[in-house]
Amino acid sequence: MAEPRRDFTPEEYRQRIERIRSVMAEKGLDLLVISDPSNMHYVTGYDGWSFYTHQAALLAMEGDPVWWGRGIDALGAKRTVTMDDENIVGYEDSYVQNPEKHPMETLAALLKERGWDKGRIGVELDNYYYSAAAHQSLTGNLPEAQFVDTTGLVNWQRAIKSEKELEYMRRAARIVEAMHKAIVEKAEPGMPKNELVAEIYRTGIMGADGHWGDYTAIVPMAPSGMDATAPHLTWDDYPLQNNESTFFEIAGAHLRYQCPQSRTLFIGKPPQKYLDAEKAVLEAVEAGLEQAKPGNRCEDIANAFNATLNKFGFVKDNRCGYAIGVSYPPDWGERTMSFRRGDKSVLKPGMTFHFMPALWLDDGGLEITEPILITETGVECLCTTPRELFVKG
Repeated sequence: MAEPRRDFTPEEYRQRIERIRSVMAEKGLDLLVISDPSNMHYVTGYDGWSFYTHQAALLAMEGDPVWWGRGIDALGAKRTVTMDDENIVGYEDSYVQNPEKHPMETLAALLKERGWDKGRIGVELDNYYYSAAAHQSLTGNLPEAQFVDTTGLVNWQRAIKSEKELEYMRRAARIVEAMHKAIVEKAEPGMPKNELVAEIYRTGIMGADGHWGDYTAIVPMAPSGMDATAPHLTWDDYPLQNNESTFFEIAGAHLRYQCPQSRTLFIGKPPQKYLDAEKAVLEAVEAGLEQAKPGNRCEDIANAFNATLNKFGFVKDNRCGYAIGVSYPPDWGERTMSFRRGDKSVLKPGMTFHFMPALWLDDGGLEITEPILITETGVECLCTTPRELFVKG
C-alpha cells in the first residue's frame, strides 16, 4: 500500500504552527477555526476537492490541529494530514446540503466535547468558504464563546516561503513556461479556442522537467479581440483570427503551489498602438522590478510602474500585483499584499508575487506579467519566458 503523501517535514509544520500561535497569543485567542482550504493545507497538509462542503482545521494553543469535515472526506484526511487519526473527525452525511440542519451543529458539538466552547474563537469571516449561515449556526450553538474575525491571520503567516515551498514554486514556473511555449507552437488562424485551451491543459498537467502538473486555482483566461478588453473571460469555440490579439493568463501548479504568468499573442501584424503599449509595459515593468527589493514597500513597485506607464500615455487604474503561493479555487492569490498605491507592506526575502501589469485597450488586451521572488538583495523572476508581445502569422 502506498504511504500517505507528506509534502513537508514535521519540523516545517511545527514552525508554521508556532508562528500562527504567536499571533493568536497576541490577539488573546483560544482557538482558530480555519475554513480557507489553502490555510487548512498550510497547517495540516490536507489536500482534497472537498471545499464545496463545510470543513475546517481547528487550532488551539496546545496540541495538534484537528481536521473536521464531511465523513467520507475523513478518509482523504487520513491520507494527507500530519495528525494522528484521533484528530480527524467526520460528520454524518445527512448534514450535507440539507436545509433542515447544518454541519456547524456538529462542529459546535465537537468544540464542546474538547472543551473549546468558551473563550475567544477566531473565524475567517470574509472567506469564500465560511458562509453567513455557517456563522449563524456556529454562534447560535456556542452562546458562551466570544467570536473574533481572524480573516487573513493564517494567510499572512504564509507570506515568506520556505526553501521547500520555493522548490515547488520553481517547478510550477517550469510548467507555465512549457504552457506558453505550447501556445505559440500550436496557435493558428482558424483554430477553435477550446482546442488550444485543451493543449494548454494537457501541457500543464503533463508537467515539466519530470515534475507533474497539478490543477490550477483559476482556469485559463484566454479572451480574443473585443473579449480581451475585459480581464476575466475564459474561452469558447471561437476560432483564432488574423489581426487579433489573445492574452493568456495561466498558471503552472505543482503540489498546490501556483506560478501564474501571462503573455499576449497577436496573429498577423500588430498595430502601432500594440507596439506602443508593449514598449510602455516593458519599460514600466523594469521600473517596478528595480523597486522590488527588501525594505521597500508594495506601493513602491506600483508607483514606479505607474509613473513610467503614464509617461507613455497609458493609465492603469487597478492593482498591478499580488502575493501568490499555495492555493485552491477560486483564486491563486494569497489575499494579503497588493502592488498598489497605499499598500505599505514591507517587502521581505522569501515573499512571492505575481507582478501583473495588464492593460486593457479599446479593442483588445495586453498582458505581459512576471511571477517574482524577493531575495536577500533584490528580485528573482521565477520564469524565463521571453518578456515580449508574441507575434505569429
